[in-house]
Amino acid sequence: MHLKNSKTLFETAKQFIPGGVNSPVRAFKAVGGDPVFIKSAKGAKVYDEDGNEYIELINSWGPMFLGHANELIEEAVREAIKNSLSFGAPTRKEVEMAELITHMVPSVDKVRMVNSGTEATMSAIRLARGYTRKDKIIKFEGCYHGHGDSFLIAAGSGAATMGVPDSPGVTKGTAQDTLTAPFNDLSAVEQLVTENKDEIAAIILEPVAGNMGCVLPKKGFLEGLRTLCDANNMVLIFDEVMTGFRLAPGGAQEVLGVTPDMTTLGKIIGGGMPVGAYGGKKEIMDFVSPEGPVYQAGTLSGNPVAMAAGFAILAHLNEHRNIYKEVDAVSGRIVAGIKENLSRLGLGYTINHIGSMFSLFFTDKEVYDFTSAKQSDTSLFGIYFREMLAKGIYLAPSQFEALFISHAITDDLADQVIQMNYEVLSSVLVK
Repeated sequence: MHLKNSKTLFETAKQFIPGGVNSPVRAFKAVGGDPVFIKSAKGAKVYDEDGNEYIELINSWGPMFLGHANELIEEAVREAIKNSLSFGAPTRKEVEMAELITHMVPSVDKVRMVNSGTEATMSAIRLARGYTRKDKIIKFEGCYHGHGDSFLIAAGSGAATMGVPDSPGVTKGTAQDTLTAPFNDLSAVEQLVTENKDEIAAIILEPVAGNMGCVLPKKGFLEGLRTLCDANNMVLIFDEVMTGFRLAPGGAQEVLGVTPDMTTLGKIIGGGMPVGAYGGKKEIMDFVSPEGPVYQAGTLSGNPVAMAAGFAILAHLNEHRNIYKEVDAVSGRIVAGIKENLSRLGLGYTINHIGSMFSLFFTDKEVYDFTSAKQSDTSLFGIYFREMLAKGIYLAPSQFEALFISHAITDDLADQVIQMNYEVLSSVLVK
C-alpha cells in the first residue's frame, strides 16, 4: 500500500487547516499514523489519492445508507442544480420534505430544516427552554450532540478521542445549566430531577448511542425517561441524527417503541448533503419564530439541492421498506462472523449491535455506558484499525465510534470483511 499522496496532502493541509483536518477524528490521532485522503467512492468502496481501494464501513459516518454515488440521489441533485444552487426563499421541495418526515417519524407533527445535526440539537434545546421557561438540561456522559456549547460537557466521540471532554471556550455559566448522568442509569436521572426541581427544561440523548461506540439502552431506561418527563414538565428529546431513517423508517423510536416530544435529525436526511432538522409536537414547534417567540434562522436552511437529495433517499426508503431487512441481514452476517472469529481464537471482546450499526469493543466486559466503553484497550484498537486498513477495510478511526453498514454491502463483501477480521485478530492480536 502506497500513501505518498495522502502524506503530502496531510503535510500541506497542516499549514492551512488546524490539525490538517476539518473535523478532529479524521486526523487519526486515536489510531496512529496519518489520515487517508479519499478521492472517490462508489457503492461499498472508497478510493484514496494513492489509488488504494477499501471496503468501507463508515459511509460518511452514516448518511450513505444506499452506498456511495447512488444514481437515484445523484439524478435528483443534477435536476435540482439546473434551477440554481440556492434561493433563500421557500420552495416546493421543502414542503414535500416536511410532509414526508412527519409521515415517517412518529414524534414529528411539524419540522424545521437546518444545515447540520449540531444546528438541529442547538435549536431543539433552545426551543425546549423557551417552551418550558426553564434553563437546565440533562444530557448523558458519552452522548455527543454536536459542538454546541451546552453539549461539550462529558461528551463522547471526538472530544473523548482528543482528551478534552470539556472544551475550553465553554463558559462556566453554560456548563452549570447542563447536568450530566451516566447512560442507562435511570436512578441518577431521578436524583438530578429531584435536586433541580422545576428547573429542568429537557432531557436529550441518543436513544441508541453511537458516539461512545454503539451502546444500546437497557430495558426500561427510555420508558423511565418518558415517565419522568411527563411527570415534571420536561421535554424528552431524542437525538436521532445517527439513528434516524437508519434503524427503521421512523428511526430508533419506531424500533424501541418510545415516542419523544422532539426529535433531531441529520446525516441520512440529506443523502450525503449537509442537512439537519428538528421537529416534534405541534404545540412545541409552534413556539418557533415566526409562529412563536423562539428565534432560529438560516440563510441556507431548506437549500433546494440538499432538499432534492434528502427527499430522494427518504422517499425511496419509505416506499421500499424491505431495504431495512436486507441491510440488517448483512450487518448481522458480519457481526455473527466476527463473533465466530472471536470464539475460535479464544478472545472475549464485546460486540454491541442493532440493525445496521455495531461496534467491536476491545474489552471483555459488557459495554452499557461511557465508563464501561472507556475500559476498552484503545491501543489495541489502534493496531486493529491500522492492520484492517492495510488489508483494504476502512473502519472508523476511533474506538468510540459506531460502524454503519450500507445497502451496497453484499454477502460476498461481508465475507471479505469477516475474513480480514480473522486474519488480523489471529496474526496480530492473539498472543
